[in-house]
Amino acid sequence: MFKIITLFCIILLSSIVVVAQPERTIEVSMPVIPAMRELHHDYINNNQKLICQLDGINDSIFNVGKDERMNQLVNDALTAIVNNMQAKIELNKNITEGDKYYWLRGINEMLTDFISGYKSKNIKGALLYNIIKSYDTAMELQMKNESIKPLIENNEMEVGELLIQNLCLKNNISIPISKEILLLKKIKRYPNTTMSSLAQNPNAFYVDSIILSIAYHSPEQLYNYAAASDALGKKIQSINHPLVKKIGLLSLMKTGRMYFPFLDNLYQNKLSMDSITKLLYDTVGYYQLLVKTQTEYAIRVSKNDIPLVMNVLTAKLQSKAIELFINEINSLHDEKSENIRFKCLDKLSPQDLYYLIVLGEQEIYTSSYLGVYKRIFERMKTPSADTLLAWMHGDYYKKFIKIAANYNTLDDFLNRMDKNNVQQLMRSFVSGLEKTKTLEDAVDVANSYASIYNLKIQKLILDKIQENLAEAEKTESNRGQIVYNLLNIIFQSMDSSKHINLLARLGINEIYNMPISSLKDNTGRVIIQQFFYGDKDGQGIYNSFFQNYPSAYWRKIDSEKWVELRSIKGTPISIFSNKPFDNEADLDTKAQEELGNYLSENNLNPTIIIHRGHSYFVNNTIEQLPSSAKVILLGSCGGYQRLNEVLETCPDAHIIASKQTGAGVVNIALIVAITENLRIGKSLNWQVIWKNLEPKFKGATKEKFDDYVPPYKNLGAIFITAYKKAIQNN
Repeated sequence: MFKIITLFCIILLSSIVVVAQPERTIEVSMPVIPAMRELHHDYINNNQKLICQLDGINDSIFNVGKDERMNQLVNDALTAIVNNMQAKIELNKNITEGDKYYWLRGINEMLTDFISGYKSKNIKGALLYNIIKSYDTAMELQMKNESIKPLIENNEMEVGELLIQNLCLKNNISIPISKEILLLKKIKRYPNTTMSSLAQNPNAFYVDSIILSIAYHSPEQLYNYAAASDALGKKIQSINHPLVKKIGLLSLMKTGRMYFPFLDNLYQNKLSMDSITKLLYDTVGYYQLLVKTQTEYAIRVSKNDIPLVMNVLTAKLQSKAIELFINEINSLHDEKSENIRFKCLDKLSPQDLYYLIVLGEQEIYTSSYLGVYKRIFERMKTPSADTLLAWMHGDYYKKFIKIAANYNTLDDFLNRMDKNNVQQLMRSFVSGLEKTKTLEDAVDVANSYASIYNLKIQKLILDKIQENLAEAEKTESNRGQIVYNLLNIIFQSMDSSKHINLLARLGINEIYNMPISSLKDNTGRVIIQQFFYGDKDGQGIYNSFFQNYPSAYWRKIDSEKWVELRSIKGTPISIFSNKPFDNEADLDTKAQEELGNYLSENNLNPTIIIHRGHSYFVNNTIEQLPSSAKVILLGSCGGYQRLNEVLETCPDAHIIASKQTGAGVVNIALIVAITENLRIGKSLNWQVIWKNLEPKFKGATKEKFDDYVPPYKNLGAIFITAYKKAIQNN
């Protein structure tokens, strides 16, 4: 969008590192050293020996790595060049006896500073050659009262810092400009600290150029400093450039954060300050302006024109979506009247509702999502998915498809599209996965595939995956080959007629079976922790839970904040459940924390975790997940949406979760099946458990059970595990 050539850019691109040459240094014979200076030479010699021992080997060579050429250069400098510096000082008839003491101390300090920097891992061993070589040159320049600036410019930051701090060089005529050059090197290496670095020297010769560059490339950094009353803040406010002035103006306003997301349009005069001001207290109007701007920006992004602070705009849109609408409809989850529950959405357009879904993914409840999804198409004259995606210009379309698949609304969405567009959309959905910086898109594709029941769509996706794999092999894209190969294997394994041994092909741990031996602690006991919550529903399922465990096999041990259910026959099992105290006062959470502390203090590490509660409580359970968990049951609505978060703490866990509505009757059937299998000494064979449970559910309950995803069908989790394994093998 903007083509700016600044002094800042030129300086950064012109930084050169001294390249070591392989010639050997000829060592000068050391003259007779006066007794009065022998001690100073001894200090230097001792430091040379100390450096040779920094590699952990007690010999006379300092190995900085496997490159023998570099090792030779470093040791040549450490011996010959350092010895020559000592000799040159003693032989120099143009400096006084006092100066000779002074320069010997300088050489010793240079070696001492290297030792300290190397031990603290702030200086790499290979830099020792440039340090010694540069110090030798700097010494000659300083003796002639000449500038050492070229040495600072042409060396790594660590070398320059060591030089300007040396007692013999700190008064060099170039120290002020050298400090500015080193500050610039620091900014280049650590761009996120640019503004804090500039604050150390706001009058450096390049500050104006950097501020202008930052205004275009990281305006939020500039915004955060522009209102300060210090020297840097005043410098920013003094720069006569329209973008810098606009950022400076907003930073001084109390409501500047409300205007800042629209910086690009304000700067280009596509939007006036007044048009935003009149919406500051109109919550719906302000949200809709954010949506309008986001969709406009999506068009520009598709043309590789990235608007200023688009990330800030999206973050503000997300926070407003959650704050103004999602929290409201979530809080009314018990309200039977949809008109009352979703009233806050009455003025929102289909585009406004779309962003509630894609940006509120982590917060929205299952029933809230279904209500919002339904209203998107109710408010369209022609309820077409093609029209909706055209309106959104493809913004977050992959996220929308993934969420729709997870909530079982993808078939409905695709049925609202032209068949040719469906093919194009789904082919696009599974492309470009190798180009992203994270695995999120690939995991979304894996999770979505498990929720697609249309065989033609499945084949379309698989064909495109294989096409992408072939292209990745052709272009030798390592990441692309890994991603598409794993997805190809996983998706084909879903077809039982292909007889694919998924575990062998992926090289991952068991997903069909959780061995009982993996769930036992070192005493042979299985520890299970169950999270209950103190709302009305939570108290009800807590009270009914114990009815499923007959006293002939289980003993109930009551404590103040929790209950332990202990098996008295078969495999030793302890099921710890916190009491569902009043959640309005967070007493249930406190009980969970105390139970967690008790388990930790007594070395009782849960290998099975069970979440019993609505989806709005699941955050709390996930935050308390112990890394020891091997089996996790998320018994809440939409628990399938939280798989990535669970896997961050428990990367190898077998997870059971529902894509839609969690049901108490399904949860307890699963829990009893798991605990009873373990009690009688069986491992958890998920295919057998699912086969045995299916006949127990009929009608609506059967539909809810079918929404629960067993570990062997949890494709996103399987992909993540397989990808990590493939990277390790690579």
